[in-house]
Amino acid sequence: MSYFDAASAAPLHPVAREALLASLDEGWADPARLYREGRRARLLLDAAREAAAEAVGCRPDELVFTPSGTQAVHVGVSGALAARRRVGRRLLHSAVEHSSVLHAAEVHEAAGGTRGELAVDRTGRVAAGEVGAALGPDTALVCLQSANHEVGTEQPVEEVAALCREADVPLLVDAAQSLPWGPVPGAWSLLAASAHKWGGPPGVGLLAVRKGTRFAPQGPRDERESGRSAGFENIPAVVAAAASLRALRAGAETGDEAARLRRLVDRIRERVPQLVPDVEVVGDPVHRLPHLVTFSCLYVDGEALLHELDRAGFSVSSGSSCTSSTLTPSHVLRAMGVLSEGNVRVSLPYGTDGAEVERFLEVLPQVVRSVRERLGVPAAEAGAARATAGGAGRATRAPAPPEAEEPAAGPAGSGGESGGLVVDSLGKRCPIPVIELAKVIGEVPVGGTVTVLSDDEAARQDIPAWCTMRGQEYVGERAAERGAAYVVRRRA
Repeated sequence: MSYFDAASAAPLHPVAREALLASLDEGWADPARLYREGRRARLLLDAAREAAAEAVGCRPDELVFTPSGTQAVHVGVSGALAARRRVGRRLLHSAVEHSSVLHAAEVHEAAGGTRGELAVDRTGRVAAGEVGAALGPDTALVCLQSANHEVGTEQPVEEVAALCREADVPLLVDAAQSLPWGPVPGAWSLLAASAHKWGGPPGVGLLAVRKGTRFAPQGPRDERESGRSAGFENIPAVVAAAASLRALRAGAETGDEAARLRRLVDRIRERVPQLVPDVEVVGDPVHRLPHLVTFSCLYVDGEALLHELDRAGFSVSSGSSCTSSTLTPSHVLRAMGVLSEGNVRVSLPYGTDGAEVERFLEVLPQVVRSVRERLGVPAAEAGAARATAGGAGRATRAPAPPEAEEPAAGPAGSGGESGGLVVDSLGKRCPIPVIELAKVIGEVPVGGTVTVLSDDEAARQDIPAWCTMRGQEYVGERAAERGAAYVVRRRA
């Protein structure tokens, strides 16, 4: 089985395993006690803190260990906001932050604070200048990830940190995905990360708060971890996390492993669009993590695709709405405005064999083809202006009054521009609405329209993305009796 989901959780690093087993015998006692066993545990904890601080680029007394990366984010956000309550209550964050940041922002807003969301471009990257323009006298905190967990795009943290420092606003960086590959540059104020992202054991996070940053921990406090993370430290896990981070960083400094994985990812980025018709590789092609690549396949059910890849021996993940219980696309893909259906994220763990990548490239085309065929879109016709096989929906010609300049929204046959078609995809989930659109677009003349009725949230994202990929014009969206009406004009 080839495990290609390191961005979710990396396999336990061999160094972490060794350190964990060794410290189980040495690090079980209370490090706050003065007897021999306690002193031994304290030495292990202090050594782990020094190693982690060196990797982060901060002082040991600026770093605390938490039970998870999510808690590190929550503690960091709440503590920074509370300390600056008199300055302002506005929180700024990018539209593609990890859900831990978004959840913390929701709690802040519910408590009477305000938030501002920073838009990203189609690669998922924030413009530093837009962050600077959004900073105001009431801004209490800015949150910006160092690199995105879904598409790998790196953010201009160093530039944003300089703007925040000039405005005297602290910057919290979620470095969970990038920390194994190098320290986060710039004058950031707070940094959070999670050990299971770099091959440490689950259940260990870290939070760094640089000296001079105003910080007021919220909730009950105790004497441990500078009062910022309550409870008995899991010393064996902390030691293992620090040891694996130090080992990965040593490899990253030589550049060998990062360069090797980047070549493998470059291979995937290059070959997948050549091997599979109608694929969009998303994320920044230059400013990106070395081990992660994401692509989306038109006319593919994401859940079916992941199941088939799993059966073929590949563990990958997805941001497609077809794979979630909420049936809503990933907030990251939505903010980028890219295709969400048939989404696949490949994130290679340390030590991935190049032969595994080659086998993935051999298997993927047939897997996608088989999923498309089940949905009535043979691979040979996927993306064609007019497909003839297996439609699941209902398309009718929908005459409209001559004076109507905008398409009407209603049941099939009751509206649309003159000579247009209406496709009723109500009650059908992704990727069916887009498949039905592709099947009938050739039935209208150039300049004619197809109106797709859909109550699937993914259609709002995937129909415009399909238009971009297929050279058609997305006219817009109108309210309908159920769901929405999405109008596309044929240009080719």
